[in-house]
Amino acid sequence: MSTSPIATDEGARAVAGPEAIASLRLQVLAAARYKLAIHLPTLPAAMLSSQDELAELRRIAISGRGAEIRLLLGDVAGALRTGHRLLDLAQRLPSALRIRTPVTDDESSETSASAWLLNDTGGYLFLPDAERREGRAALRDGPGLAPLLLQFEQIWERAAPATQLQPLGL
Repeated sequence: MSTSPIATDEGARAVAGPEAIASLRLQVLAAARYKLAIHLPTLPAAMLSSQDELAELRRIAISGRGAEIRLLLGDVAGALRTGHRLLDLAQRLPSALRIRTPVTDDESSETSASAWLLNDTGGYLFLPDAERREGRAALRDGPGLAPLLLQFEQIWERAAPATQLQPLGL
């Protein structure tokens, strides 16, 4: 099942299917100005690794003084093993792209399986179960974004920095 892309004036709507999710992920990235909040249980090779997605992430990271991309990643070791391209960008731009690992006790099983991408213009993509590839999305829905952002902030504050990604100072 696939859904059509979201128009900029629409509120939240259901989305399903890998193509629709990839399209919406790129739309949410393109709509962002300076800030992103991303929560992922794992970082599959096909997610946030296309040329267009990396270009948008780079644009946001170098967009100015307030640029901030925060990624809560449940399986940093898995992303390192696969050599994900996003990790290369994070190592080149560590002041703008920060990665943390949620504390095990902090996340419920429901939260730890979900994936979300939030931007600073009211856009989001939320998948309650990242493996099922269905959820909801909007490009401008502040009220729908608010509880997701609050939950992200709470987890982020208690999360540990992903020290595996820090370069050795030799």
